[in-house]
Amino acid sequence: MLKLYSFGPAANSMKPLLTLFEKGLPFQANRLDPAKFEHHSDWFKAINPRGQVPALVDGDKVITESTVICEYLEDEYPTQVSLRPADSYGRAQMRVWTKWVDEYFCWCVSTIGWHRYVGKMVQGLSDQEFEDKVKAIPVVEQQVKWRRAREGFPQDLLDEEMRKIAFSVRRLDDHLRDHEWLVPEQYTLADICNFAIANGMQFGFAELVNREDTPHLVRWIEQIKQRPAVRTMFDSVELEKLGPRD
Repeated sequence: MLKLYSFGPAANSMKPLLTLFEKGLPFQANRLDPAKFEHHSDWFKAINPRGQVPALVDGDKVITESTVICEYLEDEYPTQVSLRPADSYGRAQMRVWTKWVDEYFCWCVSTIGWHRYVGKMVQGLSDQEFEDKVKAIPVVEQQVKWRRAREGFPQDLLDEEMRKIAFSVRRLDDHLRDHEWLVPEQYTLADICNFAIANGMQFGFAELVNREDTPHLVRWIEQIKQRPAVRTMFDSVELEKLGPRD
């Protein structure tokens, strides 16, 4: 059976989770707790040496990187539900959107999320306890991000990331004004991967994402949330709570 190691149904962890639910594929869900730094534990780094979720185990194969996992599932496990266009032009359009969310949209939203929530998970640690946690992180760039999150990101960086977020939601809203889905006429991995980042922005970034300023983006978010597979996913997998524990 397929085994998925992930956090809850949000951000990059949501992409393969939702793909599995949409395709109706049976899988073993292994939910790691980011507040306990389980993804940096030795047992998980034996699965993914980079210490990052999500990771999919298919027999003796391990597939990492959220969007790559989604495409792998389409390649290896074709179902009646197809989440990728059949024609090469449609697939190219889909990959433009998945590349954009991975390389641009996700990163600016992530930085603000780290600033607002993730850094709070380590506020109660002593300097030594924190450094011990950081030493277990195999990716140097992630070590830097944890230190920045604890110290506080520079305001000019936060301002620039907010500018990028404003640009991103405007781009999505403009496109969805004329299209039901990101790839015309088909719900695809492009929608899943962008929804994983955009969902909840109408609450966390209400000044940017709302019915008045981005009605088409809000319509698209709500339309996806009403899909049976999406509703089942949210009912089945608990969303993690970031920040210090009581």
